[in-house]
Amino acid sequence: MTVAQAVVEYLSKQYTVDTIGGTDYRERLIPGTFGIFGHGNVAGVGQALKQYQQLDPRIMPYYQGRNEQAQVHQAVGYARHTRRRQTFAISTSIGPGSSNLLTGAALATTNRLPVLLLPSDTFATRAADPVLQQLEQPYAYDLTVNDAFRPLSKFFDRVSRPEQLFSALHHGLRVLTDPAETGAVTISLPQDVQAEAFDVPGEFLAEREWRIRRPDADNEDIRRAADAIRAAKRPLIIAGGGVLYAYANDELARFVELTGIPVGNTQAGVGVLPWDHQFSLGAIGSTGTTAANAIAAEADLIIGIGTRYEDFTTASRTAFQNPDVKFININVAPIDAYKHGTTLPIVADARKALLKLNQALGGYRIGADLEQKIEAEKNRWDATVDEAFDTRNTPLPAQNEIIGATSRAMDAQDVVICAAGSLPGDLHKMWRVRDPFGYHVEYAYSCMGYEIPGGLGVKRAALAEAAAGGAQRDVVVMVGDGSYLMMHTELVTAVAERIKLIVVLIQNHGYASIGSLSESLGSQRFGTQYRALDEEQHSFDEGETLPVDLALNAESLGVKVIRIEPGEKVIAELEQAIRDAKAAPERGGPILIHVESDPLLDAPSSESWWDVPVSQVSELESTKEAFQTYIDHKSRQRKLLG
Repeated sequence: MTVAQAVVEYLSKQYTVDTIGGTDYRERLIPGTFGIFGHGNVAGVGQALKQYQQLDPRIMPYYQGRNEQAQVHQAVGYARHTRRRQTFAISTSIGPGSSNLLTGAALATTNRLPVLLLPSDTFATRAADPVLQQLEQPYAYDLTVNDAFRPLSKFFDRVSRPEQLFSALHHGLRVLTDPAETGAVTISLPQDVQAEAFDVPGEFLAEREWRIRRPDADNEDIRRAADAIRAAKRPLIIAGGGVLYAYANDELARFVELTGIPVGNTQAGVGVLPWDHQFSLGAIGSTGTTAANAIAAEADLIIGIGTRYEDFTTASRTAFQNPDVKFININVAPIDAYKHGTTLPIVADARKALLKLNQALGGYRIGADLEQKIEAEKNRWDATVDEAFDTRNTPLPAQNEIIGATSRAMDAQDVVICAAGSLPGDLHKMWRVRDPFGYHVEYAYSCMGYEIPGGLGVKRAALAEAAAGGAQRDVVVMVGDGSYLMMHTELVTAVAERIKLIVVLIQNHGYASIGSLSESLGSQRFGTQYRALDEEQHSFDEGETLPVDLALNAESLGVKVIRIEPGEKVIAELEQAIRDAKAAPERGGPILIHVESDPLLDAPSSESWWDVPVSQVSELESTKEAFQTYIDHKSRQRKLLG
């Protein structure tokens, strides 16, 4: 068989096995392959997929896409919803087809989410040299475009001879299924090698199971952590995505209910507890709640569980102001367990570590004074969000009102999707999550354009979940006009497959998030508004609003569109539109709801900070003032070694 045929058949036989609470869950690791075909892969992987489709479409289902980067985003969304048990493979042609994957590769690796990339490469034999789309470098003639994947991947290999395929795939899937090392796995396939025939051993094509490692916590580490918790007066848990990937939600709830230790969650950790849980403080850090940030400021012990401590989580290392603060870090990845210089790292699966901590901490409970402060701060923030949701600005609503309306119209098990702009921060602090799978915001890479393809990947996973007897979930993408314009083409994919993806498109004629940041840094929202060019000043800041109709754009792609007109009834009509979209047939195709907002109406403050440097010298008074504010915040930064 050819190398490409061997790749396809091998991938069709790979399974993950995950053991949770004594029960084994067996899933097909690669349930399908995306591909956009060109001269690099049409006769290789493309031929193999067509051949197996004719033999039996279930062997390796093929999925179209409209952009290679977007195909990676679909795979990442699918992997997130399946808790890293499954992902997709993506085949591309050489040159731009391959390099279009680079942003997606970086996103997957940054988020610690698995995706298998199969970019085509130039001739291994160099029989035709140079070929169309080949990168030539005079100092390294063996260098190709695909070498750019090396720093972005958790595993990289190039199959220059057919015999190398065995080890390349074996080690690639080893990394793909490793919870501590997973991310983008890239196996570069030269176009001539893909079509080359060789003898493939039968055992290579046999079914194989990849057991997801769930390492237990060391008993001595647990003992030391338990001693530190007992000695703490004001402990705080920061829960990240690792809690969700370890299926540790129930054990975390048991832990906090026994001890009273409150929980602040990262972007990836939203859903670890319901928003109204007694000890859930909600989001923490730069986009956090005032409740979580108030408790964090005084905390003497931080228990990080499954978090990589992004700068938004730590408010650029200003969130923790107690001079004696210490860190216990529970993480399956050593790089995260050792962060902030902790002397109490626990390299282990979050669920298994919590099981042992619950046993070791019998009788420990936080003080009544801390419980009272938790209740008071939580009530204060809940009232703040209520007010933000219930205020009615006209004729254009604030983004807060749109978020509130969307939340009210969705069911508990539905999933909200977002990625970049002001929406992720506002969702993080205000979204009232009720289900562990109910929130998916890609914020490790904060990639504009992720929203629609990522949401489509989540919807694919949700459809598979429902088909297997699981929850019935609608998937609602919230996206601003800036991100929509970056990558909306996968709406065509949803149209082709009649997938009901609900998109709430917020039109504010520019970049609301970076505009607000620009203003706070003294740069006066420069270059952040979509306006006609003022040729005299060569400025896009003061011209007329562009006559762009994004609702009409979506309609032209075959999407059903609901327009919400500005006025007093915007929010009521938006809620009804979402309910109508939810009631639409499951296989009726995507639905886009277009609503305008006022980008100058901000969300409630987190009473926090994010470190973005300000020019030290400037002719602009606004920048001079911003620099003084920056220096004040900078003085509160800490190394947090302890």
